[in-house]
Amino acid sequence: MMKCIDLFAGCGGFSLGFQQAGFEILGAFDNWKPAIEIYQANFSHPIFEQDLSNENEVFKTIQKFSPDIIIGGPPCQDFSSAGKRDITLGRANLTYHFANIISKIKPQWFVMENVTQIRKTHILKDIIEQFITQKYGLSSVILNASFCGVPQARTRFFLIGHLGDKHNQLNTIFQENLFTKPMTVKDYLGDSIEIEYYYRHPRNYSRRGIFSVNEPSPTIRGVNRPIPKGYKLNHCDPQNIDLDKIRPLTTLERSYIQTFPENFNFFGTKTNLEQIIGNAVPVKLAKFVAETIKDYLKYGNNQSLPIFDFFNIPSTNMNSFELPSKILF
Repeated sequence: MMKCIDLFAGCGGFSLGFQQAGFEILGAFDNWKPAIEIYQANFSHPIFEQDLSNENEVFKTIQKFSPDIIIGGPPCQDFSSAGKRDITLGRANLTYHFANIISKIKPQWFVMENVTQIRKTHILKDIIEQFITQKYGLSSVILNASFCGVPQARTRFFLIGHLGDKHNQLNTIFQENLFTKPMTVKDYLGDSIEIEYYYRHPRNYSRRGIFSVNEPSPTIRGVNRPIPKGYKLNHCDPQNIDLDKIRPLTTLERSYIQTFPENFNFFGTKTNLEQIIGNAVPVKLAKFVAETIKDYLKYGNNQSLPIFDFFNIPSTNMNSFELPSKILF
């Protein structure tokens, strides 16, 4: 059983997915009290309230656990299309801190999750070169969560490192493990959700706002607003529906679409809960990544197939490592 530490753990979606896949979670780190309190209520191992920019303190604590693998999703707001896309705001620097902590601890494995927009930043180039210098073999993938057991069309970038290995070793296994069709809300929740259509607040009113349970949910974000009075159907919305019967998903329904189990204990203010749930790594997406690593350890992979287009980074620095240019599904 591989021993794991979770950085930027939030309420524990990443931890729970890896735990469900058979990894032993030794401890977690975060710096937001409302999320930490929920994590503490749902796991028996410790979570440390720690500013992860304080690398020396984090290093001292993690070193005591001697983890085989470190996982984490550094805050993505400064990269995200839902945020300001301004990497000068400071939170993006936590990605560097994540890389520095990995480089100091030198676990056998690491997994970093982030939004797909991180591929367009110099920060990703910098940390990839750092990991390669530290002798990590790297694999990367963009996953659509609806093909990984999650009823949500959430796309996320994963960078996985294995100390002393070749690059791109997990690529074909990720591809082989994908579901053959996307999972819908109805597939996952069955008859427990007693609506056919629901409202998800668009970023602007030129976008769709009404969705069917017979398709994957759009990305669960940190905001959840009621349908505005006088809402006008977008041309992409389902037509001929009664808007008086349309509501947003409840907070708990949103947690189910993030694949948290019904017995997961959520509490706190509605504003905090919506943010905590929206920020989480979907549990079954994390489990999918964890099981891909387990499959590699069990069966091995003697191929490093070039199944993606090359990202524009000089090959002399990348040593044949490939970044995905498209979603894998």
